Amino acid sequence: MADQAQPEFEPQAALVDTEAHHAGGNFSPRGVPVISGINRIGLWSLYIKEVRRFLKVQTQTIWGPAVSTILFLVIFDVALGRGGRVVLGVPFADFIAPGLIVMAMMQNAFANASFSLLAGKIQGTIIDLLMPPLSEGELMAGIVAAGITRGFMVGGALALAIVIYPGASLHYAHGWAILLFGLLGAAMLSLFGLLTSIWAEKFDHNAAITTLVVAPLALLSGTFYLIDNLSGPFEAISRANPFFYVISGFRYGFLGESDIGEGAGAVLQAALGLGLFNLALAFVTYRVLKSGWKLKD
Repeated sequence: MADQAQPEFEPQAALVDTEAHHAGGNFSPRGVPVISGINRIGLWSLYIKEVRRFLKVQTQTIWGPAVSTILFLVIFDVALGRGGRVVLGVPFADFIAPGLIVMAMMQNAFANASFSLLAGKIQGTIIDLLMPPLSEGELMAGIVAAGITRGFMVGGALALAIVIYPGASLHYAHGWAILLFGLLGAAMLSLFGLLTSIWAEKFDHNAAITTLVVAPLALLSGTFYLIDNLSGPFEAISRANPFFYVISGFRYGFLGESDIGEGAGAVLQAALGLGLFNLALAFVTYRVLKSGWKLKD
């Protein structure tokens, strides 16, 4: 019996059939992204993951900073607030309270954002952040938003502690300034923290930036004094410090007075300047993140 002819396999036909199957509704054709636009589910998942991470140790990340900052208020109120000292028309404790709140917000926003990628690099789990279908902008937005959230939670806990503290009280003048400058300050330090997290290779690098950059800029920004009392060169240096505008603008929201300048116009100009500074910082952070520097090497 003659051998039956075997059908020849046609790779090209099989390829066409496979592509037709992919285009038939079950799958997207090759080269066509499955997710178009913003990956809202992925972005929300990253944000929730980052928030849950610091909430699991909220005694350390939320309540601890609030307690340590309230000690600043007690110490400086006892040391410098004696004799009924008045600054900007209010008792000294009421003057420094808003600055302490936003300073704690910024520092904790930085701490949260600066930990995310650094911990992944050290523990070898950075692939868990780089592998999911998230763009660089979505990755940056999720981490920065979580840092802002932690900053506002710390600010709320500290505000509650100040309300309970008998030696100080929180005034309320302009709610928009409280929200705007709190958001600008927390976003600025979250972006800077993310940039630090990309650059750092060990926790010592992160601690060095915190100790040598963030803490001095926060403490030398008019939190405990009016910069008008400084001599010319030191006042000029203070006015070049973006922390000064965050703290003074935030204080304006509580007291209705600030040392930025006269009236709400100067405060709005400061907010505009901070917004432009944050945009520039966000652009730099995005470009560094997109380059994969120290992340994909």
